[in-house]
Amino acid sequence: MPVDQPPGTVGNLTHEQEAKLQEFWKLALKTFGVKSEETKQSSVSSFNVADDDDKHGQSREFQQALADMSPEEIRVTYWNMVKHDNPDSLFLRFLRARKWNVKKAFIMFISTIRWRSKEIKVDDDIMRNGEALAQKQSQSADPAEKKKGQDFLDQMRLGKSYLHGVDKNGRPICVVRVRMHKAGEQSEESLERFTVYVIETTRMMLPPPVETATIVFDMSNFSLANMDYAPVKFMIKCFEANYPESLGAVLVHKAPWLFSGVWSIIKGWLDPVVAGKVHFTKNASDLEKFIPRDRIVKELEGSENWEYKYVEPQPDENKAMEDTAKRDVLVAERQEIAKEIQDATVSWLSASASKDKEAISLAEERRNGLINRLREHYWVLDPYIRSRSLYDRTNVIKGDGKVEFYPGA
Repeated sequence: MPVDQPPGTVGNLTHEQEAKLQEFWKLALKTFGVKSEETKQSSVSSFNVADDDDKHGQSREFQQALADMSPEEIRVTYWNMVKHDNPDSLFLRFLRARKWNVKKAFIMFISTIRWRSKEIKVDDDIMRNGEALAQKQSQSADPAEKKKGQDFLDQMRLGKSYLHGVDKNGRPICVVRVRMHKAGEQSEESLERFTVYVIETTRMMLPPPVETATIVFDMSNFSLANMDYAPVKFMIKCFEANYPESLGAVLVHKAPWLFSGVWSIIKGWLDPVVAGKVHFTKNASDLEKFIPRDRIVKELEGSENWEYKYVEPQPDENKAMEDTAKRDVLVAERQEIAKEIQDATVSWLSASASKDKEAISLAEERRNGLINRLREHYWVLDPYIRSRSLYDRTNVIKGDGKVEFYPGA
């Protein structure tokens, strides 16, 4: 289905918004260690955000990132984070989240780089090792390792949270079956790992220009035994601090009356913009305002005859990851394309500064071509750096980056 490009996204920027994006790129290139006339005047070392406007302590994380990480480490982490995305789209998420305040957006971005690389290890651990590592850990003789693997796989096998289908706006749907969670059953580390794994897997299912997902919290048969504030707080931090502008709609479905007290607490933790995306639905008719009935699964009283089933990791499904020589060649190719994009961006910034329309057009054409190459190249590299997921096994995520929830439709 055709999807309109929302305001403030690639292809739908005002002149003022494009200028903010260019200012952001100057700061990024400077921080990446790229030397040019366009980045010479940019400085970030004195950036900070007032404490009353720094809910998640990102000024501190920003300064730690600049102290702990080399320019090259920050640069490589960024391009790893981009994956198949448009690098402009990624920056624009941070700018929109901070209402186009470049300084605040950049602090948020760099603190996210540190979080991904140093704290949660998104690309080097969670996505690289995935479900296959959990399966291996679950068979370990070491009780601590065994529990790590079992905790992660239990959540996958239960379908505590799963991805299936798209809403009326083409956004992938993540269903969280709250009744499947019992406080204390899994470690906090395992819950956080699973949460990031689901978010990152959802990112693999965002075909441009779609940039957000819809979450359905299925509250049927909810009891207070299912309530656990720690993972809720972690999820809020993820979406507010590290995955900005990733939520399209949040549907709280069939919440019982006893949830009202819980919601009053959670709502107080939410940024007003995020809280504004939350909608309460009571039945399939309410869900239909967001999701066509034939795409609402029967479990949610829709008409789609689909059920969640977990398919275990298969032998040799990650065989490509053993070919480290091929991986290294592809990684080097990707980094070369990234450097070409950086150079093309410098040309774009220079042409824009001189207001040379012909030079701007040529720079944009070259740059857009390189960005498309980067996206296509990611899917060649992907089998060598990302462990296969349930959605690869069930052929939802295709090898060329296409996503197919409804085969034969």
